[in-house]
Amino acid sequence: MSDTGWADISAPYLRPRRPGDPDAWTAEAAAHGHVGTNELRGVEKVRPPQAVADALRLGPEDTAIVRRRLVLLDGRPTELADSYYPLGIAGGTRLAEARKIPGGAVTLLAELGYRPRKVEERVAARPSTEPEQAALDLGPQDWVLVLTRVSRTSAGTPYEVSVMTMVADGRELRYEMTIGKET
Repeated sequence: MSDTGWADISAPYLRPRRPGDPDAWTAEAAAHGHVGTNELRGVEKVRPPQAVADALRLGPEDTAIVRRRLVLLDGRPTELADSYYPLGIAGGTRLAEARKIPGGAVTLLAELGYRPRKVEERVAARPSTEPEQAALDLGPQDWVLVLTRVSRTSAGTPYEVSVMTMVADGRELRYEMTIGKET
């Protein structure tokens, strides 16, 4: 259980990695006897979707850096992950470069002084779109789960919004919460 009062399958993805440690997905997959990898599909400066812009508190003309990844398990696509960062945070850093980041973005963000204090996740299910079907090897009848995560500092500043579109088949999300204090 984390010191925030909740634990879930996302918690390891919010912690910086030690030098030389693999990213959280690689480590999780290996712990279950699999190979987890990410393919960087692109890094660009964009005007994010309105919901992401709102979550990042961006104005109408503000842009963000988006890192787009295809997440694979044993070579099979399982997720499309798009992570958005305000240009003021990501600009001029490795977040804005089209290459992998040792230890993942969460490690670099911690080095830059951005550590999560409050994290909000929302999960929705919906039919897959044609581009998602092509990228994730899904049929037109297949649904996806979309997990949107907003990470904020202790001062409440949002610094990352990740939108993860997952193959729904076989996926389980688990959350735990502690209510009140132990006596």
